[in-house]
Amino acid sequence: MSKLIITAAICGAEVTKENNPAVPYTIEEIAREAKSAADAGAAVIHLHVREDDGTPTQSAARFKLAMDAIRKCCPDVIIQPSTGGAVGMSNEERLQPVTLLPEMATLDCGTVNFGKDDIFVNSENTIIAFGQKMIELGVKPEVEVFDKGMIDTAIRLQNKGFIKAPMHFNFVLGVTGGISATLRDVVFMQGSIPAGSTFTVSGMGKAAFQMAAASIVAGGHVRVGFEDNTYLSKGVQAKSNGELVAKAVRIAKELGREIATPAEARAILGLPAR
Repeated sequence: MSKLIITAAICGAEVTKENNPAVPYTIEEIAREAKSAADAGAAVIHLHVREDDGTPTQSAARFKLAMDAIRKCCPDVIIQPSTGGAVGMSNEERLQPVTLLPEMATLDCGTVNFGKDDIFVNSENTIIAFGQKMIELGVKPEVEVFDKGMIDTAIRLQNKGFIKAPMHFNFVLGVTGGISATLRDVVFMQGSIPAGSTFTVSGMGKAAFQMAAASIVAGGHVRVGFEDNTYLSKGVQAKSNGELVAKAVRIAKELGREIATPAEARAILGLPAR
């Protein structure tokens, strides 16, 4: 079994300081939270950016400031910008950070009802356009899937040449409108991806560490962070992303998985060495 890659989703687009005062908005806060996660054992920083007032943005200029700040304090970490952005953003807005040539970026492979009137739209043409742009720029996609049908879409589009193999998936479990977050779901999703693929599991809310443990045992990788869950345990808010990563590290060690460094994560994911 390979070493465990831990991804820290440090801020997201929807969670706010009202949910947890440590959620980062400013460039300085984003760098602080990235460093706390990397120091605790995260090899990958999954990155959304905000304006200083917390407004989500996909501005390439804002992403560059954040990425430069992260690289200054965490020179080895893999930075993985989101192309999901926030609900309602255009494709052109969402693709902006890919022009900065990160090693990885997310590629959402289907539309999801996020509850009430919120619909996260990813048409087939959107997925194809994003996949083609990532191939053109040499950016490895993390294929974001919220249910099994999205895996099937990714496989079909990969067979047509719009996504490069081998694919790395992120199973996002427990989102409103998506697949639930149970051991059954991890096993089902893992059994649906092509041979040679790798996968990370992101459990939402109270399912975060249960799904982390399931993925660790199954040979997958783990995402934690304020984007998905702001609590260290029931009723106890995490003081930093680093605390959430440190808990994932403790679980992994108890279950016999060693933690991958950024260099080891690049080798596992098929990224060029640095």
